[in-house]
Amino acid sequence: MHVYSDGSMKDHVNERSGVEVPARFPAALAGVEAAEKAGVGVEHRPCESAPEDTLTAAHDTGYLRHLEEVSTAGGGVLDPDTALGPGSWAVALLTAGAAVGAVESALSGTTAFAVSRPPGHHAGRRTAMGFCLLNNAAVAAEHARSRGLRRIAILDWDVHHGNGTQDIFYEDAEILYLSAHRSPFYPGTGASYEVGVGSGEGFTVNVPLPARSGEDLYAAAFAGVFLPILREFQPELLIVSAGYDAHAADPLGGMRLETESFGRFAAAVSSLTREIDAPPPAFLLEGGYDLDALSACVATTMIGASEEPPDWNYAVEVSPVEESRSSHAPYWESLR
Repeated sequence: MHVYSDGSMKDHVNERSGVEVPARFPAALAGVEAAEKAGVGVEHRPCESAPEDTLTAAHDTGYLRHLEEVSTAGGGVLDPDTALGPGSWAVALLTAGAAVGAVESALSGTTAFAVSRPPGHHAGRRTAMGFCLLNNAAVAAEHARSRGLRRIAILDWDVHHGNGTQDIFYEDAEILYLSAHRSPFYPGTGASYEVGVGSGEGFTVNVPLPARSGEDLYAAAFAGVFLPILREFQPELLIVSAGYDAHAADPLGGMRLETESFGRFAAAVSSLTREIDAPPPAFLLEGGYDLDALSACVATTMIGASEEPPDWNYAVEVSPVEESRSSHAPYWESLR
């Protein structure tokens, strides 16, 4: 597995957050080391700043310049949870560049993980939000599109709905966005009836789950919604927004996933890419704020990516999953 990171990713300081802290970066790297000790073949890859044309495909040019100017001037507050420091712009560019590198590795046939910070899935075309500056998944998808791909899927298992990723691609039929997240919860989006508009109608797939959900509900979301749709969509690339704040130990999430759950998620999506003869997944780190859980979950994700898929069987009706299936059945034959 190729791992993309850069030591400077610890240099971003968000003064508005007590959890999205520089210590997250060495904690995530400790997970890489644990996976390597467990037998995962790891090749560390350097990352470069994301290319300008890929950034501007995902974000408004004026917004990008604003981030650069605020950071260069010494930093400032962008929203109630999100601030820039003097090193933040350079780090954000490298984090988006790590996502680009992960896509390149995946397209070459090697599973990759962008182990980086800050997270990205709340960032919109013109807005920073929820600790996020640049939308790394969106930049990764746009990079893949610049390579000629026209069916790209983004699967988001962070406990928070990726409203920024959804908004960027809400009218886009080439980018399929799928999310399982706690609801009602921050940021207040991600209802099952949010399915996209215009040519993108049907290509946004949300499975909102109640607080304290465990792997049984997530398994139902995967088996009953995500995997059937992905098989039908036949993505040329699968990007995973891999957040770990749905772990039972996380101080923010309020969910009950265990460390091993994320290994099974990784096994499920990796197995699917092999099944449909697609490139292996490109994993991008999103949230996860208990440092020990973050380390352990990064490790189990990397280990799980090469394991057999879990024996999940969608045989029991689960109310939130059924609601999502009903919302998306008009667009996907596999759900009818």
